[in-house]
Amino acid sequence: MKFPISFLKSIRVKKILSIIIFSSIAVVLLLVYFFLEKKINTDILVLILLGFVIALIFVLQYFFKNQLRNEVRISNLNTRIKELKFNLDDANKLADYKSVYISNMSYEIRTPLSTILGMLNMLKQTHLDEDQIAQVEIAEYSSKHLLQLVNMVTDNEDVDKGNVSINLLALDLKSDLSHLFKVFEFQAWEKGLQFEYKFLVGEKSKFSLLGDSLRIQQVLINLINNAIKFTNSGKITVIVDQTVSIDDDQIVTFYIKDTGIGLNPEKVKQFFEDSKAFNTTEGRDYRGGGIGLSISHQLVKLMGGELKLESKENEGSTFYFSLQLKKTLGINTEDEILKPVLLKKFSVLVAEDNRMNQKVIKFLLEQQGADCTFAKNGLEAVDLYKILDFDMIFMDIYMPDMDGYEATKAIKATEKYSDLKTPIIAVSASAFEEDILNAKLAGIDEFLPKPIEVAQLKELLIKYSK
Repeated sequence: MKFPISFLKSIRVKKILSIIIFSSIAVVLLLVYFFLEKKINTDILVLILLGFVIALIFVLQYFFKNQLRNEVRISNLNTRIKELKFNLDDANKLADYKSVYISNMSYEIRTPLSTILGMLNMLKQTHLDEDQIAQVEIAEYSSKHLLQLVNMVTDNEDVDKGNVSINLLALDLKSDLSHLFKVFEFQAWEKGLQFEYKFLVGEKSKFSLLGDSLRIQQVLINLINNAIKFTNSGKITVIVDQTVSIDDDQIVTFYIKDTGIGLNPEKVKQFFEDSKAFNTTEGRDYRGGGIGLSISHQLVKLMGGELKLESKENEGSTFYFSLQLKKTLGINTEDEILKPVLLKKFSVLVAEDNRMNQKVIKFLLEQQGADCTFAKNGLEAVDLYKILDFDMIFMDIYMPDMDGYEATKAIKATEKYSDLKTPIIAVSASAFEEDILNAKLAGIDEFLPKPIEVAQLKELLIKYSK
């Protein structure tokens, strides 16, 4: 019989084989001794040896049969492990494809949305009657709602993958969140719900807070969107409580209340741990229900807080969380944002292939006192930079012929750039971590996501204007 090598390598097998061999040798020696001492005759010796050999054959057959069975099991397990690894690789590839698909979808939606919002902003600056103003506001709120949904999907995907960090900047919660709440106010009104939001502030003082406005808004978007989705009648109330102050810190508590279907307390923990665990039989009338709860829980925890829930079935739910934010000086009011910042001639090169987007950024830059020159691709941008003088460059990332990354490298390679160090700002609806990283690697100074926010645009103009 041919023994598998893997058996011989096994310590356990070696021990068993050693015991059988030594036992066999001992029995044979003992029989020889009895035969030499003439205590047994030849016939009896032959019968004993024959019986011993037969017994030994059965023992060895049983032993190696079990070993062969174990070997088959091990082989099957190894095959199964290989299959699982292969399936895992397929699952990872599918997840990567899903991530790329979501990123591409987000970019395709953001690009026309940024144009729509920009054109609506331009339209608001014209002479409109009350009915026209209301119509423009409805269109603007609907567009912003769609943009919020796109942001929610892509931002939640980043959190799910662990690609998230906190960026602390000075923020004015009332100014930042009022615009957000107005969008949800229209969304609730469409469903026949009341929507109320309040800002509770203690003593008035000249300070803003250090926090991540985008992450706070991401949590609120998730929670308010679900509150509206799960409420068929009644009211949605959002409260931002800033009445508690401790030395250099401000305790800010956010409450999101609804009069919707409520939750079973036993399922609350499960909701936070996995938003996909939502029972579709209970929420069949609420398409997409439960999205973002586990994401919000993770984000609040990342910001140093804890998301809590009080809920009663068929009565409603209240989500709330508190953040301890550092105080800091300096608040930009809306009146300040509307004032142009460039009081002398300031020439800007804008590389943008979309004509509608050209009109939008031209309008926003001219509001701030800038003169714009446009290039429809990276090649034109490089050529224009070589022959004209510019104080700043706004570079779209994705353009035909030559993209923004290559155009930036070509501009920075010129002698003119080595003398002037003209600031280059990336402008794109594809504002993902990979895009921002690639922009830095290409030597781009700042990244401005679309749709362009006036306050952020002004900050960049102030920072880089001479």
